[in-house]
Amino acid sequence: MKAAVVREHGGPDRLVFEKDFPDPKPGEGDVIVAVKASSLNYHDVFTRRGMPGIKVPMPAIMGLDVAGEIAEIGPGVEGWKKGDRVLVDPINRVEGGLMGETVHGGLGELCRARAHQLIKIPEGVGFADAAALPVAYGTALRMMRTNGHVAKGETVLILGASGGVGVCCLQLAKGVGAHVIACAGTDAKAQRLAELGADRTINYVTHDFQQEVYKHYGKPTRRGAGATQGIDVVVNYTGGDTWVKSLKVLKVGGRLLTCGATAGFSPQEDIRFIWTFELKILGSNGWMRQDIITLLDMVQKGELKVLIDKVYPLEQAREALRVIEDREVFGKIVVAP
Repeated sequence: MKAAVVREHGGPDRLVFEKDFPDPKPGEGDVIVAVKASSLNYHDVFTRRGMPGIKVPMPAIMGLDVAGEIAEIGPGVEGWKKGDRVLVDPINRVEGGLMGETVHGGLGELCRARAHQLIKIPEGVGFADAAALPVAYGTALRMMRTNGHVAKGETVLILGASGGVGVCCLQLAKGVGAHVIACAGTDAKAQRLAELGADRTINYVTHDFQQEVYKHYGKPTRRGAGATQGIDVVVNYTGGDTWVKSLKVLKVGGRLLTCGATAGFSPQEDIRFIWTFELKILGSNGWMRQDIITLLDMVQKGELKVLIDKVYPLEQAREALRVIEDREVFGKIVVAP
């Protein structure tokens, strides 16, 4: 089969398009999926580069999010048939493992998956939209609802709001009636976020988001009426030099929601703000299977938009990953073999 393959960690050139990679064979409890769409995530950048403490078997086919049609069914598989439209939960919750990291993922024409990881794609939901959901939208749902409990009337600041996680966080926050401040690196992205529903946007390249919050929402303090100034919730999955600033804009009892650290996982810290303002730091690690089912239902009903920036052919997988790494994307990037 054709596939985009990594044979050793490193820079963008390590992701190579190959025309004759061995086809996967189904074992007991396996299905072979003819891949129709695989969405990329920043996690794929880390996989290509290499991550401390995580051993990726080589050669590797990345692509955590996989949607397609069942092409072959292995022994012992019941309840599925050839041609069924399926989305693969990237996490193997029985034996362990992660698609596109410990086992081959969606950047190939065919992909082997365990039958218990399959989720039926409902009518009216396309392969590309389905593939965009698990990692980014699933994590956003867990952050905003399950752990973050974002509620009507709260003010929510979203950093990196133009990415896959960010555009979903924005929609989920607006869906419950929150006031949303969306941050992006260009005016064009900020404009698109406003069109998506953001109440205020901040270009974090031309403006310091901390000072912008102080200007429009007040500088947090514990004294008197000032205790209501600042932000209720900050969504920060960038880390790096945005971390302490995120703490400084939260009001008393505010919540910082995080699910990653694309700009650095060991930022400067100032824990004085955590105890002084009784802040809550809430981490979210992925999603549950039911989250994916919920998202598919929301998309089918028109309650949630899947924002796909561009669909690339498989032979352009390296370029597809580059635009994510260089933050030239609004929403999701999909590769369609």
